[in-house]
Amino acid sequence: MRVDVVTIFPEYLAPLDLSLIGKARRDGILDVHVHDLRDATEDPHRTVDDGPFGGGAGMVMTPQPWAETLDRVVRGGASGNAAVPHLVVPSPGGVPFTQSMARRLAAEPWLAFACGRYEGVDERVYEHAAARMPVSIVSLGDYVLNGGEVAVLAMVEAISRLLPGVVGNAESLVEESHEGGLLEYPVYTRPARWDDAGTLREVPPVLLSGDHGAIAAWRHEQRLRRTAERRPDLLPLSATVGSLAELDVRLATPADAAELLVLQRACWAPEGLASGDWVVPPLAETLEEVRAAVGEWRTYAVRTASRGGGLGRLVASVRGRVRPRDPAVWETARLMVAPDLQGRGLGRELLALSEAAAPASVTTYWLTTGVVAAQNHRFYRRAGYRRAPGEPTYPGAVDLVKPRPG
Repeated sequence: MRVDVVTIFPEYLAPLDLSLIGKARRDGILDVHVHDLRDATEDPHRTVDDGPFGGGAGMVMTPQPWAETLDRVVRGGASGNAAVPHLVVPSPGGVPFTQSMARRLAAEPWLAFACGRYEGVDERVYEHAAARMPVSIVSLGDYVLNGGEVAVLAMVEAISRLLPGVVGNAESLVEESHEGGLLEYPVYTRPARWDDAGTLREVPPVLLSGDHGAIAAWRHEQRLRRTAERRPDLLPLSATVGSLAELDVRLATPADAAELLVLQRACWAPEGLASGDWVVPPLAETLEEVRAAVGEWRTYAVRTASRGGGLGRLVASVRGRVRPRDPAVWETARLMVAPDLQGRGLGRELLALSEAAAPASVTTYWLTTGVVAAQNHRFYRRAGYRRAPGEPTYPGAVDLVKPRPG
């Protein structure tokens, strides 16, 4: 990814040479260019601001230096996968910056950031930029900073760490706060018993039990409890959801992969627990495998209504494809609905959505479920599926088929 930053304080961006972001730059994963806005001025004082029309306190950044600098950024970086960057402008008057937005921006090949100062940037700069490139006005939070540099540092870090290769263990990204719509659970390390100046503080016993099912349940409970206490606004209004018609249904992109994996693990954890050995393919699938599957399957991502201009919570998904080497068979997989929304008929609608996507050459619908998933067996039987003859796709599974009507 290429990143261009325009600022009147280039030295403010020095932290981008440090830690994982600095390493990503040295490894060639992230290509960062910082531009001094004052280089586009011609007067001895390198002036970039003036008084506001209509009166009022403070100064406003003038349009000409911005126009010249942004045009120079476009000319200097027009290569590779994008002819123009996506311009992101930090502003307290913008839409909230969220983890979902970070994931969307991480999928872009080229981003540019404009660091405003004083009372802001002349509005005509946005019009000039929008005629040449996508523009997003983004707020880091409900407060005001002296300038955009701090916000850009935060956003570049949040976005860059999602790029493949930046964080050493990509799996760690899927269990963080704001992934799956909840805050992260409490974490502990050695020693298991810590003498805090006479007060003995111990790690919760469940984390020492070795019972992975119990640990997963405890962590999920803690995520819900912490979210309810600290950020109740993040909890879904699940009581208002009745059908797919009330949700945002779109084809998934690679940027959705991490959220799909979180939902997948939440939905298949009960099956892993029931199996006794946790050897269940949806639980063993890696982030890279999920990302690759988005390109290989027709995958639907179902979200709640967006809040504040960002993406809503991912609550359901299904994927389908013509089965390899058999154009007469349509394969449905990873049909999943968030646990708090199950039992409302969304699964039935998702199955119908996948079946409807099958091309005319298909005569048979096919899917696989676990031997221990008794509830799934009843669900698919009501939908017309019956057990396929022969050996299953993998041990512990049941293959089901259904003739295409008509």
